[in-house]
Amino acid sequence: MKDKTQKIEELQEKLSVLKEQRNRLNIEARKWAEKRNKLNGQVKNLRAEISELRSERDELNTEVRELKQLRGKTKTEIHERIEEMKKLNQQIKVLAKKKPSRSLQTLQKKLDEIEWEIQTTSLNLREEKELVDQVGKLETQVNIHKKLGMTHQKMLELQTELKTIDTKNKSHHEKLTEIAQKSQEIHNKMLEKINEVKELKMEADNMHQSFLITRQKTKPIQQGITTILNQIKLLKEEIRKEEEKEKKKSEDALKRKIRKEAKEKLKQGEKITWEEFKILTEEKKTTQD
Repeated sequence: MKDKTQKIEELQEKLSVLKEQRNRLNIEARKWAEKRNKLNGQVKNLRAEISELRSERDELNTEVRELKQLRGKTKTEIHERIEEMKKLNQQIKVLAKKKPSRSLQTLQKKLDEIEWEIQTTSLNLREEKELVDQVGKLETQVNIHKKLGMTHQKMLELQTELKTIDTKNKSHHEKLTEIAQKSQEIHNKMLEKINEVKELKMEADNMHQSFLITRQKTKPIQQGITTILNQIKLLKEEIRKEEEKEKKKSEDALKRKIRKEAKEKLKQGEKITWEEFKILTEEKKTTQD
């Protein structure tokens, strides 16, 4: 039994060493897990930022597409106005060749005078015909002046429209360039954060791998602890049984002694105790059985 007690003490020393090793490894594993969890938390926050940046970039890209459509529309309008101006310029060239040497005011005055003369003067058929022919020629010249003036006016209106549309087109282009640049900056920032996530995720995975390796190291130690605990349990059970056996042996020896003394007392006619009586009774029962 002494050997077994000594064996238990030796096993408990080994158990203490193994538990210390296991505790150190558990502390190390917790540190790896804390570092991993911290990195995963950073990854989670970065992914939320990336999502926000992506939404902001997509909104800007939508605005860029809309501005491109508007710019395309103004370009079409500019092209249309330029084509109209080209046509008007051709008309002005044609009318300029037909333009009378006399001014519109002079021709209109002369036309008014002849028309007044026709209305107020008594003329013969030939004279009236001559004046009507003059009116026709003058009206043709006046119409050329008027048409040329209208064409010039239309040209001025188109030039004004062209300037307005061109200003609008430049505004669209400037705004488009500004927003596209901002979108690109956000996209670059998003890519930086995506790369940062990749690096952090890789680092977190390494931490997790270290955690698993450390946890793996504790398995044989835990198995050793379990084995030793079982051995101690068995040894303690054996000691308990041996102690019970020794106790029973001592109790039997004591009973034999008491029984012997009780029998001697009875032979000599002395009184025996209740305890001595019980022990004698047990012996009879055992004999009868």
